[in-house]
Amino acid sequence: MKTLVAGVVGALALGLAAGAAEAQTPVTLKSAKTTSSYYMMTVQLAEMLKKADPSFVPTVEESQGSVQNVKESFVRPGNFVFTAPPSLLADARKGNKPFEGQAHDNARTLFVMPGITVHFVVRSETGITSVEGLAGHTFVAGGKGTFCEQSVQKILGVLGLAGKVDIQSVELPAASSAMRNAKIDGFATCSAHPTPQLVELATTNDLTVLSFTDAERDKIVAMNPMYAPMTLAAGTYKGQDKPVATLAMPVGAYGTDKMDDKAAYAITKIFWEWKGKLAADNPWWTGVTPDMVALMGAKVHPGAAKYYAEAGVKIPDVMK
Repeated sequence: MKTLVAGVVGALALGLAAGAAEAQTPVTLKSAKTTSSYYMMTVQLAEMLKKADPSFVPTVEESQGSVQNVKESFVRPGNFVFTAPPSLLADARKGNKPFEGQAHDNARTLFVMPGITVHFVVRSETGITSVEGLAGHTFVAGGKGTFCEQSVQKILGVLGLAGKVDIQSVELPAASSAMRNAKIDGFATCSAHPTPQLVELATTNDLTVLSFTDAERDKIVAMNPMYAPMTLAAGTYKGQDKPVATLAMPVGAYGTDKMDDKAAYAITKIFWEWKGKLAADNPWWTGVTPDMVALMGAKVHPGAAKYYAEAGVKIPDVMK
């Protein structure tokens, strides 16, 4: 009898252990370099998931940026959550550069991230005070191989600066060191503001964040209507005593068609229910609203769609 009871208890313990293991839901979150605001956001999201539902086991992975994220989404299994601008996913669906020969339409919208803010930053000692003043100077046009680098190259092109700026291609974290050592005159970063890289750099270096003129912004928006004019308030960065006229672009958090419906529903629901707490910790979440889901471009994941239906958020037919 003792043997029988011991066997039953052992089997029950094994069953409970197996059940506990099965109850865990791994989630991988991928956004950008550790120096970027988007990496900090994914850390916030991971902490949010753990607090809201202990069954989630989130892992945050560093990334070279949105291009890498999208390419990995083609092959990553399970609950893979990544950030990207909707326009980059549109390129992936069409097989446009940098996705030639590998067109995919497997991204699925979950929720909205704080948008990209375009920053053109120079060392104040260079005397550069305008975007057109970059001509003849060394400039890192965003991290090597990133969406930002491609976007900035296009911006320089539409403003007639292609070939006039001495472009240096390096990974974005190296740009800070190059600025400190006067190896370059400036760099661009595309991240939600205030971006940690600039906050840190501005504490030890005199920087100028360049404004775009109205005419320059009009040309950029005409080139890519996903951009919208926006203004960095004075004091966003140390030494920035005037508002800066720049541009912003929407960014989304996406899963793939391999993501479990239940997980997608829970992740989306938790995000919107916790968004107020996220914004209290960092104001870059403040401007994120449910109506912006319509800007995300990719089809909404069925699990996320269930939440939006419950919350009364309208989804465009093209995203269903």
